[in-house]
Amino acid sequence: MKKIFLIVVVLLFQNSFSKPISETQKLAATCKVWGFLKYYHPNVADGSKNWDEQLFQILPKVEEAQTSEAFSLVIENWVDSLGEIKKQETLKPAVKKEYFDKNFDLSWFNNKELFSKSLSKKLKFIEENRFQGKQYYVAYEFDSNGPPLQFKNEPKYADFKWTDKNLRLLALFRYWNYIEYFFPYKYQMDQNWDKSLNEFLPRIIAPESEKDFALAMREISIKINDTHASTQMTQMSEYFGDKFVPVDVKIIDQKAVVIGLKNDSLAKISDLKIGDVITKVEGKTIAQLLKENSKYVEGSNEPSVLKNAYWTIFNGKTPSFEIEFIRDGKTAVKTINRYKYQDLKIQFPDQEKWKILEGNIGYVNFGEVEEKDVPNLIAALKNTDAIIFDDRKRPHDVIYPLADWLNPVPVEYVKYVDPDVNYPGRYVWRKEEEKIGKVNPDNYKGKVIVLIDENAVSHAEHTAMALQTVPKATVIGSQTGGADGANTRFLIIKGFSSSFTCYGVFYPNKKEVQRIGIVPDVEINPTILGIQQGKDEILDRAILFAKNGK
Repeated sequence: MKKIFLIVVVLLFQNSFSKPISETQKLAATCKVWGFLKYYHPNVADGSKNWDEQLFQILPKVEEAQTSEAFSLVIENWVDSLGEIKKQETLKPAVKKEYFDKNFDLSWFNNKELFSKSLSKKLKFIEENRFQGKQYYVAYEFDSNGPPLQFKNEPKYADFKWTDKNLRLLALFRYWNYIEYFFPYKYQMDQNWDKSLNEFLPRIIAPESEKDFALAMREISIKINDTHASTQMTQMSEYFGDKFVPVDVKIIDQKAVVIGLKNDSLAKISDLKIGDVITKVEGKTIAQLLKENSKYVEGSNEPSVLKNAYWTIFNGKTPSFEIEFIRDGKTAVKTINRYKYQDLKIQFPDQEKWKILEGNIGYVNFGEVEEKDVPNLIAALKNTDAIIFDDRKRPHDVIYPLADWLNPVPVEYVKYVDPDVNYPGRYVWRKEEEKIGKVNPDNYKGKVIVLIDENAVSHAEHTAMALQTVPKATVIGSQTGGADGANTRFLIIKGFSSSFTCYGVFYPNKKEVQRIGIVPDVEINPTILGIQQGKDEILDRAILFAKNGK
């Protein structure tokens, strides 16, 4: 009787673990294990295995596994086949590190529905005895050319065909793990990164078409909510059109307002004028088009998405199309032209680097000033009552010499976190204080005003952070792009290139900049009426503040 009872208990236990498992569940777990072993296992991270080939060999076995128990056994046998791992002494860094761990989570080891206790234990052992040499597949070095984060030794598959399921999965697995371990702002995503993997796997496993696969690869990159991040492929112009309108627009109140002319003559042909309010494109409202297409548009926050969405609204394959627009209070419909980018012949009029406005107020066009210009700039503006730095135009590398003049003493303005490539997924606060300025009793004594909007991204945001340390500094404008830090670019696989912000940037008190952007002291947003009247409302507000301090 006891023997029968014992058999029943064993069978019940086995049955409780041997649950059916879906293809998405299996492949999501395989993606995680493959990426973890790639960067953690001493016999993999050293580059001694053909790691892509290992994936291709394990996938058929994963597909055959019909239960969670069978799947776990496949993965455990795979881990065992990679060779012995020597137990190491407690891994203590030579220099004590202050970790930033909001991204770090290996708790999936303990998924009892997918992994046996034995497998979970082995994965934990690998973490505790992880690879400590020079990573074969990733590097983080500031002494190299380009961004510090680089993905290395990844075959690009010159003969890549979208119909090859293994290569489609490889592309997704590579990208997902790049973000999992080396994107500093993973914790700030709107959607949990695990959920994104589960959402997109079915479209990678069995895409309806090449277009569906390609757009799935773009869409998942948009999910990381980073203005620096989007995946590009050669088919993008084929899908969305390779022809552009000859004007610049700004989305305000779900309408597209013309704010600039790329080419006066071409805009005149279509009778497009600054201040025109476009309400529909080919019968669809701007709101409808944004709802349909924002999943393809990179952006850390809503202003960034609205700024970058223009091509999904106006680009097309045809040389002309119909719009509905409002001018002088009247609504009308007409056909306007599109042009290939090279045929736009965009005009870039000469602009002043700096000038003195009425009221002894200096104005600096950051987009034009270079480091060699700084001595002359200082000489020209040192006796002004206020200086307006227009940070809506991407600055050159001029902030350090400017800060030496503007600041009376050195001051910390930023903190960084860098990925720990010997403990992937973890980040470390840089020990060195990042200060700007110098001891200068003859520093500029007037008001310093910084203009910002959604066009201030990355380097411009970094510049704004530095200027915020200046005495009497005031930031005026609207929310910035929310992507501060170096932008690393890489090829996932042939035909698919991508990018994202590769290290974390924070204020000295560790307050985030990513997604939030630079918060203005005085918020002002351009209006449709202001644009139609030819006003720069942000600059006008800054001039008013320079005059009366309010």
